[in-house]
Amino acid sequence: MLPSKPPAEHAHIARGTPVYRRVSIAFLAAGLVTFANLYAVQPLIPAFSAAFARSPATASLALSASTFMLALSLPVFASLSDRFGRKPIMLFSLFASSLLQLALGLMPSFWGIVVARAAEGVTLAGLPAVAMTYLSEEMEPTSLGFAMGLYISGNTLGGLLGRVAMSLVADRTSWRWGMIGLGAVSLALAGYVAWSLPASRHFVPRRDRAQEILSRFAQAVKRRELVALYLVGGLLMGGFVSLYTYMGFRLSRAPYHLSTSVIGLLFFAYLAGTFSSSFMGGLADRIGRHRVLPLNVGIMAAGALLTCARDLVLIVAGMVVFTFGFFGAHSTASSSVGSLGGSVRAQASALYLFCYYAGSSVIGSLGGVFWSTMGWAGVIGMILIAQSAASLAFLFARRKLSAS
Repeated sequence: MLPSKPPAEHAHIARGTPVYRRVSIAFLAAGLVTFANLYAVQPLIPAFSAAFARSPATASLALSASTFMLALSLPVFASLSDRFGRKPIMLFSLFASSLLQLALGLMPSFWGIVVARAAEGVTLAGLPAVAMTYLSEEMEPTSLGFAMGLYISGNTLGGLLGRVAMSLVADRTSWRWGMIGLGAVSLALAGYVAWSLPASRHFVPRRDRAQEILSRFAQAVKRRELVALYLVGGLLMGGFVSLYTYMGFRLSRAPYHLSTSVIGLLFFAYLAGTFSSSFMGGLADRIGRHRVLPLNVGIMAAGALLTCARDLVLIVAGMVVFTFGFFGAHSTASSSVGSLGGSVRAQASALYLFCYYAGSSVIGSLGGVFWSTMGWAGVIGMILIAQSAASLAFLFARRKLSAS
């Protein structure tokens, strides 16, 4: 079904105008809320394991439940936004997830936390499913890059600050107060976004039938080079989450005995990823994505092996190298999906994100089994197997990437 005609023409938002600044800062705040709430529990997984007498694999469900439900919900919210608009979906996501974050601090049982986190994953999906579409529709093409960069920076900073802040609060008071505090701050930032973000002026409602929506997704599944990239994203993200999750268990034990807050500070290694995303993107423009993607997988493998050292300085160095490689690979793979997607670009991007977060959930929890049975060597072995599988999948996309 064809989209309805827009009621009027409006100028796109240009850089340097007051509304541009408002929109850019609003998306920075929205990214902070979403990814701080999504990943705040990651440094707490060893504490959950001890407090609720759960195995590492079971305790990791506090993170995996939310990332898996987020993955499932992304295509749903993308389709709902075509009918109901971009801003309403994003505001629902921000306010609902903030309220659930408040509720998490009051959950008396571990399984109550898992259920609340699963519900939070559903609500969190609304922002990443819609944000880039809103920006692409409303911004002047020559002004889009900076606003998109601020949003992605908010994602990275939110994931970093949520983890670090939760670690520090958990050590000094209680993780429950950390959850409640994060929920309160998130509500305040959601209110700011609601006030500062203008309604869509270039949104055109669509009322596609379910068959039409499914047909576009089917096209995005039939192309093997896209499927290969979906697998690359999921396999690499699963290994990335596993390394950071079970590193917390490793460093809290002998001979390191690091506190939760000190372990949380290790997430500052994410800043290496903030740099590598843009650096590797520029390198890909010069020498091709088909060369840059395997290069970053190799960097990840070198970093993973370096973390097997016993010296803490070498372990941290390995985390930095691993993170540098991961974000370089992720930025290259995700931009490749956009480049190769063509007429089903939106559906291909949604499927890439689905596999990205599904890999985080499935492989992230599976890592707990390897940790419990084989220790750190088992975790690294699993990560290297996932990277090898990603490299094999990449071979199916290499020729298309070299021609793009």
